[in-house]
Amino acid sequence: MPHVKYVKTSIMNTDKNTVIGFILLAGLFFTFFWYNNKQQAELQAYNKHIKDSTEMVKSLAEKAAALKNPIKADSSSGAVALVDTIKEQITSLENNIIKVDFSNKGGQVVAVTLKKYKNSRKDLVKLGDSSSLNYTVNIGNNQTAQINQILFPVVNVLPSNDGVQKIEYAWTTPSGKTIRHQFSIAPNKYNVEWNVQLDGADQLLTNGQINLLWDVHSYQQERATQYERQVSNVCFSEGNEFDYISSKNVKAFEKPVQWIGLVQQFFSTTLISKDGFSAGKLDWSRKTDSSTGLASMQAQLQNKVNGAVVNIPLSLYYGPNDFQVLKAQAPEMEKIVNLGRDLYSFVRPINKFIIMPVFDFFAGFVSNYGWVVLLLTIFIRLVTSPLTYSSYLSSAKMKVLKPELDEIKKKLGDDQQGFAMEQMKLFREAGVNPLGGCIPALLQIPIFFALYSFFNSNISLRGQSFLWSQDLSSYDVIAKLPFNVPMGFGDHISLFTLTAVITSVLISVYNMSMTPTQDNPALKYMPYIFPVMLLFIFNRLPSALTWYYTVSNIVTLILQLIIQKFIINHDKILAEIDVKRKTPKKKSNWQSKYEQMMDAQKKVQDLKDKHKK
Repeated sequence: MPHVKYVKTSIMNTDKNTVIGFILLAGLFFTFFWYNNKQQAELQAYNKHIKDSTEMVKSLAEKAAALKNPIKADSSSGAVALVDTIKEQITSLENNIIKVDFSNKGGQVVAVTLKKYKNSRKDLVKLGDSSSLNYTVNIGNNQTAQINQILFPVVNVLPSNDGVQKIEYAWTTPSGKTIRHQFSIAPNKYNVEWNVQLDGADQLLTNGQINLLWDVHSYQQERATQYERQVSNVCFSEGNEFDYISSKNVKAFEKPVQWIGLVQQFFSTTLISKDGFSAGKLDWSRKTDSSTGLASMQAQLQNKVNGAVVNIPLSLYYGPNDFQVLKAQAPEMEKIVNLGRDLYSFVRPINKFIIMPVFDFFAGFVSNYGWVVLLLTIFIRLVTSPLTYSSYLSSAKMKVLKPELDEIKKKLGDDQQGFAMEQMKLFREAGVNPLGGCIPALLQIPIFFALYSFFNSNISLRGQSFLWSQDLSSYDVIAKLPFNVPMGFGDHISLFTLTAVITSVLISVYNMSMTPTQDNPALKYMPYIFPVMLLFIFNRLPSALTWYYTVSNIVTLILQLIIQKFIINHDKILAEIDVKRKTPKKKSNWQSKYEQMMDAQKKVQDLKDKHKK
């Protein structure tokens, strides 16, 4: 046992000593690594200090040389590459509505911030991001340079004159020719004036022609990216005539080009040539991915120059698609605002000469645009009331004749052809136009398309709230759906759409009560089919349009009730009908042909019935 105890104690002492040894060893390693790392850090700091000092001296020497020659030749290709001795420098100029960021890399605009407009993310709208302007210059010894890769060494922010701010970028080529990019922005202007000054243009440019390459991109600003992409397009003036492309991706210009712009729903980026581009072509496309990008365009534009010292006056417009603002930029540039094109071009005069002036008149003394839309609606209904009165009178006459039509229907039973002929005879005797009630519907077609174009492109409605709508230029949302309903309905429910549909149903029901009984199932359910169609069409339209339609329907109901109850005398109408029945009548060509057609159909039906028997 003593032996065992000694062994046990020895083992315990051994384990204890081993643990202490490991602790001491770990401490030594920790101290060693800590001290070594400290020495290494101090050594690295010392080496960095030496390196920085050396690079600083070298950089100063290179910058001094770069002022004379900021590029170096690549003898293998005849082109040039930049020496990274001049750093990119961003300079900003701003007026009361825009802030413009310029870069000495290429001496050009790199971004423009619109101070009065915010995007769907509540950030200020930015245009010109990721865009660039470029052209090639000859710098001597069969060498060329791309201007957007040149870091201009001279940047002059000039004193403002009458509020006009100016900045100038200058670069002298190795052959001693000077290129200047001069920019200026004036108060209350969205455009940036750009003058390209070439001293030695006859040697800088090949064949006396500047080949300008404009690469421009647009990004989402509104709530619905897909719709904003859909309405994006390219607008331009070719031969002093406005044109645009939306479905095509390539355009070759055959006439001089005055301006060209990449357009989105409410904003555009446009390049204007005050002397006109002699030729060019463009390639553009809409984005198809899930990014915030909308579209991109690459335009190649040429301009002829003469002389050794030339100035090429250009202007860059970064701003809203405001009709009056665009009109002041360049001829026909206001047509960027889509007031009616192609199939709907017939509504442009309605918008330009009626709806827009009236809208602007009401907006001049009413601050809330929802009430402006209401006043515009009342104005339209008052102007069209003389035409709609005849339709209401026609409906009243048909209501008076309804008992007689019911008797004819009861007498002829299922004989549809016979009933149609007797109905036409009764209408002719009474002097009733059965198509008179179609006038309001026909009037709604051009007015609807005119307002559809107007409300979709009117930037003054953008961001304007009214009742439950947060933006009259877009659809209102009272409920968000967890899924997307097909056929254009979307993933939301618009309350203004519901009010427009409900009031449309009420009008249809009222009109059905004013017309003779229709046993044709298609005609019987037609008043309800149209409002259901409106539900899918209207749910993604601007709330200003659905609000207009709601107000218009309410005014229609009120006018119909007032005219039918207080203006039209049904007894007098019945007496007039009796007088007209006694008056000899001459059938119109249309009535004669219609009766012949109905008579022929009746004979065919009689033969079929006889054959069945």
